[in-house]
Amino acid sequence: MSAQTIDLMVVGDLLLGAPEAEFYFDKVRGILRGADVAVGQVEWPHTDRGQFCATELPAPAADPKHLDAVKNAGFSIATLASNHMFDQGPYGVIDTIDGLTTRGILHTGAGANLAEARKPAIVEKNGIKLGVLAYNCVGPRESWATPLKAGTAPIHVMTHYELEYASPGSRPAEFSFAHPDHLEAMESDIRELKQSVDVVVTVFHKGMIRIPTKIALYERQVSRAAIDAGADLVIGHHAHVLRGVELYKDRPIYHGVNHFVAVYADPSKASYVPGTNINMHDRHYFRKSMREPSPADRDPNSNFRFAPESRHTMIATCKLTKNGVQTAGFIPCWINRDEQPQPFGERDEQGQETVAYIKQITEAIGSKAELRWQGDRVVFFDKI
Repeated sequence: MSAQTIDLMVVGDLLLGAPEAEFYFDKVRGILRGADVAVGQVEWPHTDRGQFCATELPAPAADPKHLDAVKNAGFSIATLASNHMFDQGPYGVIDTIDGLTTRGILHTGAGANLAEARKPAIVEKNGIKLGVLAYNCVGPRESWATPLKAGTAPIHVMTHYELEYASPGSRPAEFSFAHPDHLEAMESDIRELKQSVDVVVTVFHKGMIRIPTKIALYERQVSRAAIDAGADLVIGHHAHVLRGVELYKDRPIYHGVNHFVAVYADPSKASYVPGTNINMHDRHYFRKSMREPSPADRDPNSNFRFAPESRHTMIATCKLTKNGVQTAGFIPCWINRDEQPQPFGERDEQGQETVAYIKQITEAIGSKAELRWQGDRVVFFDKI
């Protein structure tokens, strides 16, 4: 890699509940360790002294030793702004941060208080200074940091329902938007960071669970506001399914890079149980954009507990210069029966299938980004 560029790789949620966490990175470790900077979303708190502090589907306390797998896979930055980071209380947040720090992994998106949660992770490589910020757009409110409480950097998203025609009881239109104060705080963070680094990456935990082709109004609002404030690249995750890519002012937006490793110590406690966990409000979109899971979707030879479409995932790949993002794309991956993300290339049927899926969901959100193979990667933006 030239001394004037950074090869950046970013992946989505890392849910490291199962023993022998190293095993799940075996197919991708060589690729990730080849990056100049690799960023991953540590979704769960890693602690030996946590206690449940959540109102819905609390994440278990992951073994702190599993963070060794994050380090050994090549990650140098961890984003922590997830809806589950406070599920084991303040000790869960603090112990996760301490575990990352002792392993030499920078973090952003959570902290012992709000000021710490909003601090960026900054790294300098090949003469280029890169800053990363992360925000939790999905709640719950209990997970948010305050000036006196540990938690995640929040963007409060409000939802309004409006009946647009004379038919009481009909399904209303939905309007979602970020709280102005939180949006302004994020914009201020980005502007301040941009003064001291060459490239700013903004990461959002956002989106509707397992719905690949609906972008809620707030998602474009926060993504575009970040770019308007100076961000060079926007990455999203949380929905447990891949979502489309697009460009805004010649800057890439990945609306959802999906989970990357999602393994449970007790598979029966996994969040995906076929036919459940889907409220009636969402069923309309499942019918339109993704086949609703059924018991037949279970693979008897795998502990994977998400919908089959959720096996499509990616490593987002960007080449950075002092002037921002030069190229943006991804390495298509498929989560195999051993629950390992496995990369596939242009000559592989699975690689072609995953790229076709991403092209489909990208077109479905109205994006005109064109996907094309370039070696072992797919590119949708290239300034060269």
